[in-house]
Amino acid sequence: MASDQLEGRLAAVLAREIEGFEELVSCRRLSGGASQETYRLEIAGESGARLLAMRRAPGGEIVESVGQRPGLEIEAELMRVAGAAGVPEPEVMYVFESADGLGSGFVMEWLEGESLGPRIVRSPELAEVRPRLARQYGEAAARIHAIDLDANELRQSLPEMSPAEFVEQTWERYRSLDVPQPMIDYAGVWLEDHLPRDYEPALVHNDFRNGNVMVDQDGIVAVLDWEIAHVGDPMRDLGWICTNSWRFGSSLPVGGVGEYEDLFAGYEAVSGRPVDPDRVKFWEVFGSFWWACGCLGMAHHYRTGPDRSVERAAIGRRTSECQVDCVNLLIPGPVDLIEPDQEMPNLDMPRLDELVESVRDFLREDVMPATQGRTSFLARVAGNSLDIACRELALGERARANERQRLCQLLGEDGDLEALRWRLVRGLRDRTIPLHLPGLPEHLRATVVNQIAIDQPRYSGFKRAIGPGS
Repeated sequence: MASDQLEGRLAAVLAREIEGFEELVSCRRLSGGASQETYRLEIAGESGARLLAMRRAPGGEIVESVGQRPGLEIEAELMRVAGAAGVPEPEVMYVFESADGLGSGFVMEWLEGESLGPRIVRSPELAEVRPRLARQYGEAAARIHAIDLDANELRQSLPEMSPAEFVEQTWERYRSLDVPQPMIDYAGVWLEDHLPRDYEPALVHNDFRNGNVMVDQDGIVAVLDWEIAHVGDPMRDLGWICTNSWRFGSSLPVGGVGEYEDLFAGYEAVSGRPVDPDRVKFWEVFGSFWWACGCLGMAHHYRTGPDRSVERAAIGRRTSECQVDCVNLLIPGPVDLIEPDQEMPNLDMPRLDELVESVRDFLREDVMPATQGRTSFLARVAGNSLDIACRELALGERARANERQRLCQLLGEDGDLEALRWRLVRGLRDRTIPLHLPGLPEHLRATVVNQIAIDQPRYSGFKRAIGPGS
């Protein structure tokens, strides 16, 4: 839809639905929002200028609720219900109908605040409120989970998913990729062995984390992005906000801003129910397991198309970040790091590593300063990918040789690395190889930690894995 057509149809809707509306001054699409479009609207009216927000399906399509995604109409209703329950939410002003010609979506109140996770964790402007956020997160989650499913007819509009179904769905998505990643299967077996059995189904936001919670200097402004909400174990939300991927380099476990005890205290004060830390740990492990599988899915999309962007290719290597988080939660311990080769054989001029470095430096020193927006961003991503290639050249061959040697000893058989990995993966899946097999935790720890030394040695989980002073 052309921008002038979009603005014309939108102005007609606003004139009909917003009291005192006179003019749509601007309609600007914001960056971000991988699955939905978000716009900042400025309108003029009898009381002066006013800002609104619009959220709609990509391309203005009509999108019905499908599978685990309830759809934008239901998302808007969840925001209304949550707001009535005391959860900070923007006011939803109008939900589009098919006759509006704008696709699925809604218009809501514009709120000022910070929703970028790294800024919430590090911004000096939020330093005073940060120590109070973990407790506020717990309070907000408790209010979400207390919402009456039947009174608000949410069981009819939302999918219900048990922990067992959630684990199996995620694990099957990874298995369909046909790539052996033993730590993912180890985590999958552990999760199956520790499934919550006695939970009371509740409304689960399902993406409750820094990045979807807007804050300002006073605390939470709004809980946003309800697009994958479901009915299930409420502790999923507490575990997800504690997952290391959402700490943005901070050592503090609750979204990089606070301690478990603060989160639990806020939750218990509102809900009147004690929090079981083991249940939260289950969902924290699941969070890293889920995202490890998701990163591999991104790489699969790159291989099969249609999106063959440098960004989608690079994100596949982030699976090792999530796998090392599983290592730290399930099998922490000492690990020996491989030392890089000091220098590649000087048989060619330039050497392979020098060629890779030259392209990386060109992207960073020439392309990035000369471009802006997404092009500059993708140049940075490409430079980071070439950093991985450089570390792969220095460490990869020795890491794979050591992994193969350990597997031969662990399994008592010979073979190439791929065949041995598959032997371990299949043994974990059919449980002929138990999680407590002597040497298995040490092997997985060494494999994953040395892999992330290649993929992202600045990741906080890597530093935690190799111990104090890293």
